[in-house]
Amino acid sequence: MTPNAQPIRIVREQGGEVEVTGRIDAFASDVLRQAGFLFEPTLRRVWIRLPFDMGRAWENDRATWAAEMLTAARYRIDLDPDLRAGAPTPASPAGLARPPAMTAAAPPERPPRRRP
Repeated sequence: MTPNAQPIRIVREQGGEVEVTGRIDAFASDVLRQAGFLFEPTLRRVWIRLPFDMGRAWENDRATWAAEMLTAARYRIDLDPDLRAGAPTPASPAGLARPPAMTAAAPPERPPRRRP
């Protein structure tokens, strides 16, 4: 990369998804794929993102690892501070936490009806 090249940005967007923007060459795309990023073609560009719903800690680890590897290869990287490994996760508002998921089970059988 040249010193004045556009940096690669790794950010958490408003919807919570982790995305990569900037000029990505073949080496950078290999590093991002190794880190777990997906390359989704769209009409205007390729959308580079981490899989959804893997948890903030996993996303932070993968984004930090990718940023460290690309920085070691002398790429300019802008990593969102929220994505640093070990970054505190935001606390959920009180009373809005979801109950734990229940496994699907067959409903209990009903006793036969008695006819009068």
